[in-house]
Amino acid sequence: MKTIKTAILFLFVVLLNCNEKPASEKKVDLNTESSTAFEANWKSLEKVNPEPHWFKDAKFGIYTHWGPISEAFQGANPERSYGGWHGMIMYQDGDKVETKNGAPSNNFLHHKEKYGDPAEFGYKHVIEQFKPTKFNAKEWAELFEKSGAKFAGPVAMHHDNFAMWNSKVTRWNSMNYGGIDPSAELKKEIEGRGMRFMASFHHAFTWKYFAPAHKYGGVDSADYDLYTNPHDIDSDLPDEDFYEQWWAKLKEFIDVYQPDLIWFDWWLENMTEEARQKFLAYYYNKGQEWGKEVVVCYKETTFPENVGIKDYERGRPNQPKNQFWLTDTSPGAWFYRPNTEFKTSNELIDILVDIVSKNGSMLLNVPPDPDGSIPQEMKDLLIGMGAWLEVNGEAIYGTRPWTIFGEGPTRLPEGGHKVEKHNIEYTNKDIRFTKKSDTEFFAIVLDKPENNIVIKSLSTDIGVLNSKIENVTLLGSGEQIQWTRNEQGLIIKVPKVLENKEAYAFKIVMEGYKENNIGGDVDAHVD
Repeated sequence: MKTIKTAILFLFVVLLNCNEKPASEKKVDLNTESSTAFEANWKSLEKVNPEPHWFKDAKFGIYTHWGPISEAFQGANPERSYGGWHGMIMYQDGDKVETKNGAPSNNFLHHKEKYGDPAEFGYKHVIEQFKPTKFNAKEWAELFEKSGAKFAGPVAMHHDNFAMWNSKVTRWNSMNYGGIDPSAELKKEIEGRGMRFMASFHHAFTWKYFAPAHKYGGVDSADYDLYTNPHDIDSDLPDEDFYEQWWAKLKEFIDVYQPDLIWFDWWLENMTEEARQKFLAYYYNKGQEWGKEVVVCYKETTFPENVGIKDYERGRPNQPKNQFWLTDTSPGAWFYRPNTEFKTSNELIDILVDIVSKNGSMLLNVPPDPDGSIPQEMKDLLIGMGAWLEVNGEAIYGTRPWTIFGEGPTRLPEGGHKVEKHNIEYTNKDIRFTKKSDTEFFAIVLDKPENNIVIKSLSTDIGVLNSKIENVTLLGSGEQIQWTRNEQGLIIKVPKVLENKEAYAFKIVMEGYKENNIGGDVDAHVD
């Protein structure tokens, strides 16, 4: 009989081990010496952990659209609408370079009024006007820290092929034209405050971006290292020189600045699979060499979802996703505009809460003025977000999605890119949930409650929450919260004092789920 019991126990252990993923399917922990190097193919790259805990815990980051383009918009007529891709649209005169309506673009008109004919005063001359006289990395980092951001960094290279660092592989950089290395200075100040350092790269689109410049005319062959080699405006096939320069700039930044996160804009999906795999293998291997887990964010179909973090530009899903994701957004225009209008901190907090409830993170753009100073309205906005997070951060940082993401009448009609075009105003009936542990979760009310708060999802008649609620508190308040739970839901009496004016996070502590063992000891039923 003892032999039979032993055999059964051995079989049980074997079955348990069969449920483990094979080594080829396990995610690689980059912090262990036993980690193997990544090769430039999808099978090898899928071993990476694309969602390290530090990134899933952070929830909120900042990057900065700033450079020579910012100066180009100075003096622009605020009554006109301008495209952010000035280095591309400034050549769209409606004649040499066609436009949809046949009329010159506002960017072309502004550029000609300010500088002259683009054939004589091209984008290279805009770069020569870059004067970052008020850039202060310490002030920037202090502001980012006050905002509650956990990772931050520059737009290292936008579509205009201009490096916002002291590059040795391209002469078109911020040290040669501006006398500063914002990437080095920001890395020091950001990491010195305990935040992670990131950088974004948009230069895959440079091939398309400067095609109108070639068609318009006036590009000197000596400047092809900026504008790319001449090619047709409809060309979607970058040449060998483009691939070589694209990689050289990216590799240099990785080697010199060792970023924790690299974020890519679109059009990279149009480049060769080999180029994309080469980057991933190199960067993830560098992360292993540095002893830290690094993150790659991407758009469209650039990478498979199991090797990076997918990004939604000015958008987000309208329901939770199993895989962690990111939203990049801006409170106003991406780059500086005169008399620009910004979203309020209240609007951005609501968006952040909605994002976090659906298993995502926010990357917020901060557009500095041309000289490198951050406008006061933007400072006030960030400080407002930070003040709210100082009180309510427990309901945001380090959380995970709860059983459902929320309830209430206000929902996105669809998910995806650019869904922020819909004017969403959340009410005090809109509630979002986040989870801290198996016994603690948060219900965040997205506007100031006036009457009793009724959380219908927590009704005793609905099987969303089967555990007993033990206590309800309001973050930032010492007031004892009066509450009851019945078939209507969790009913919370509005506190007498409500300190903030954006959103209100109620911490709900419950008894926790319990289940008795069905069969007792594993061998108790064996005769």
